[in-house]
This record gives sequence, C-alpha cells and structure tokens, in this order.
Amino acid sequence: MATSPRRGRPSVAALVAALAVLHAAAVATAAAATCAGVAPAKRRPEVVSITDFGGVGDGRTLNTWAFRKAVYRIQHQRRRGGTTLRVPAGTWLTGSFNLTSHMTLFLARGAVLKATRDAGTWPLVEPLPSYGRGRELPGPRYASFIHGNGLRDVVITGDKGVIDGQGEVWWNMWRQKTLQHTRPNLVELMHSTGIHISNIVLKNSPFWNIHPVYCQDVVVTNMMILAPHDSPNTDGIDPDSSSNVCIEDSYISTGDDAVAIKSGWDEYGIAYGRPSSGITVRRVRGSSPFSGIAIGSEASGGVSDVLVEDCSIFDSGYGIHIKTNVGRGGYIRNVTVDGVRMSRVRNGVRIAGDVGDHPDGRFSQRALPTVDAVRIRNVWGVGVQQPGSLEGIRNSPFTGICLSNVKLFGWRNDAAWRCRDVRGAALGVQPWPCAELATSAGSSCSY
Repeated sequence: MATSPRRGRPSVAALVAALAVLHAAAVATAAAATCAGVAPAKRRPEVVSITDFGGVGDGRTLNTWAFRKAVYRIQHQRRRGGTTLRVPAGTWLTGSFNLTSHMTLFLARGAVLKATRDAGTWPLVEPLPSYGRGRELPGPRYASFIHGNGLRDVVITGDKGVIDGQGEVWWNMWRQKTLQHTRPNLVELMHSTGIHISNIVLKNSPFWNIHPVYCQDVVVTNMMILAPHDSPNTDGIDPDSSSNVCIEDSYISTGDDAVAIKSGWDEYGIAYGRPSSGITVRRVRGSSPFSGIAIGSEASGGVSDVLVEDCSIFDSGYGIHIKTNVGRGGYIRNVTVDGVRMSRVRNGVRIAGDVGDHPDGRFSQRALPTVDAVRIRNVWGVGVQQPGSLEGIRNSPFTGICLSNVKLFGWRNDAAWRCRDVRGAALGVQPWPCAELATSAGSSCSY
C-alpha cells in the first residue's frame, strides 16, 4: 500500500483503492448471508451540498457553522423522504456537529471530513447513564465528532470518502495525562433507530470510532476503519446497550479492539439495565494489539444472542476475547462464533473473569456476572503463540463453553490451554484443551 512520504502512513489514494477492493469483495459475496436489510441506505428525494451553506473545502477554513446550518435546515424543512447533505471532493475542516432524523450525510470520492485539533472548542456532553461518568475521567465527556441523539432513519455513506478524526493531539494528551475530560468518539448515535453507515473510511479517531449506544436496527457495512496500533483506545465498532445490530464486510485495523460489544459499566450498567442483543458480526477482517472480536468488559446490562461468523483476525493480541469481572454483574450468553481464521495472534481464544477496571469504589463484590452457552466452532489459526484460556470466577463458574473443530497451530511445545472455574465440552480441538472441558458425551453441548 502506498504511504505518505512525511509520516509513512497510507495515503488517501491508497485508502480509496483498498476500500474499492473491499467493496468488490462485498459485491462478490452479495449472494451470501447478510443482515444489512435491518437498516438499508435510502435514496432521498432532495440533495443539498455543504457549499450551499458557505462550506469551503480548502483544508484551512473552519466549516463548523456551515455544517450546523445545513443540519438545522434539514431538520426544520422536514422534506418528505428526507434530505441528503452532500460533501464534495475537498478537505473540509470542522468541529463537532449533530445529525438529524431522515438525513443522509454523503461523502463524495475525494472528500475528506477533517476534525479540528482545537480541543478548547470541543463541546461537552453528559456522561452516559449506564457508565455513570466519563469512561476515562469523572464528570462530563467531549461530544463525538459526528453525533446524534433520539434520531430515526440516519445514513452516513459515500463514494469512499474519508472522515479523519486527527486523533494524535488527543492521544498525546492521554499519554501526557493532560486530558480534562474523556476523549470524543468519532461517530456516536444515542437512543436512535434505523442507522446505516457504509462505504467510507474512518481514520485516526480520538477514542472509539463507531459507538451506537441505546440504539436498535443498526447496520455498519463495507467500511474501512484505521488507526495506528499504538493509538490508545481507538476501538473500531462498539455496539453498546443496543439491539439488532449488523456489522458486515469491513476491514478494521486500530489500536484497540476491532469490535467490542458492550452494555454498561458496573453498578451504573446494572441500574440502567439495557442489554445488547441480536448482534451479528460477519465477514470482518481485523488487526489489533488487543482483541479482534471482543465482548465486554463493560457488559453489566447483559449481552446475548451474538453471532460471529466468517471473520479473519491477524497480527493481534487476542483472536476471540470474552471478558468480564467481579462487580460487573450482568450476563453473557448464547454466543456463537463460527468460521473464524487467525494468523499471527498471541492468544487464540480467551474467556476471562478478571478483566477491566471499575468506575469508582461503589461496585458490589456480590455482583457476579454469568457466562453461559458460548459455542466456538470451526476456528483455524496459524502462528498462534498461546491456544487459549478459559478462566471463570470462583463463585460464578462459566458454563456451557463448547469448543468444536478448533485447530490452533504455531504454539510452543510447552503451550497449553489454561482453565479454571469453567464447565463445558470439547470435540476436535487441537491442542487438546483442559480437563475441565469434557468430551462431547454426556455434555450439554450440541454440535
């Protein structure tokens, strides 16, 4: 892939070319299973351009007011069928702005929507009720770059346009411990339904990239999400206390979990009580120094009915990582992982009950999470240093952990599965797992 001579990172032209390849692969698999009909991209009867509102795509002019005027106009005109806001080729510098219902934000080929680096102008919003505070620091948090709350029928798409969070200034504040509030996500939709995000590149997010929280009917497809592997907490896609979410046909290479399914943090997530359910992750390729596909660790509202299939994880810390902790409460259940390929991964499969920090000292030691009915099958890995670990909680053992046709190669001769406080079964697993997993005979696992 071509790189820019100044920083050695992929150029916009290279990103567009790579996204085109990803789009071709998506077209080739169009006949395969898909859930993208949950929230299809809609054609709008009206199209307006950001230039109609005074926008200037020269990379220097700040366009925050132009974007806010455009959204205000769309919100109050209320055209039947909605309106598309088109961002033409150019570099469009802007601060944070909100979307509205029945709106499409369309980034044309060659369009780069670039976040301002001036943290002093960034608006603050209240912490999420299921987190009780900012994820990094107590109190409010910075609003996401592109934000929406209480919306219906929102589309963010394009012809391989780019959204650049210019996150390095935020990463450096985190490293230097000079942050005043929790960093902004790149795209966050709250309390919304009918969300479709597709066919664009997200890069250099200050914090998490795509964060649908308290949402339903969400589609993220044909995306490329990029950040350096040393960029802190730049998760790719984090569905959070959301239902009926479809993530398909995307490439994610970031500094933290490529996909992480969440549902609130300790006593605040328990009290809010909104689970994540009906989550599909399909045909995703990902690389991360942490996890390819993760559930948790913030899963206090519960996570259930998750399907991960036909995914490829490479150059990562963990392939599949289900993580929780004492004090989390909640549940993780009815999870199916099927057809995952791994290469050059430090740990193939990890299910752990001792991962994650706490928002404050008010969490309850009696709030023990449950993990049950996790089926992992048809997983193939090469260059896997450690096959896996299945380590539950003493007074809340993980149950129904079923491994079938899991073949992991590349480990050292002394590498072995680590297990404790776990019950389940294994069939056709290499290397052979621990004694806590019985053979299939007499188990609760159905293969």
